[in-house]
Amino acid sequence: QVLLTESGGGLVQAGGSLRLSCAASGGTFSRYVMGWFRQAPGKEREFVARITVSAGVTYYGGSVKGRFTISRDNAMNTVNLQMNSLHPEDTAVYYCAASTHGSSDVNSYTYWGQGTQVTVSS
Repeated sequence: QVLLTESGGGLVQAGGSLRLSCAASGGTFSRYVMGWFRQAPGKEREFVARITVSAGVTYYGGSVKGRFTISRDNAMNTVNLQMNSLHPEDTAVYYCAASTHGSSDVNSYTYWGQGTQVTVSS
């Protein structure tokens, strides 16, 4: 069982930046591919980014590529999401998740955090 806890959400103006963090406990963090997803009201949960176990490779959803950066620290059991040049359409609840598979499919992730709200004002 892996417990994931996100932090760092909040309200920011368009063009601003936020850094989300996710702390993991209760499992072997370095075994898991880590991902970030987001869900806006009335929409399906959307893939944002993922990072491989060794942190050697990263993948991004098309709408965030070039603006967001995912990173992880296996010694600290944390995964971060640096979000720059934020747009109002980035407004959503952001979730971190852990998977034993290398996938962007929400269904391949076993463990989820409770989410953190990000609101971008125009």
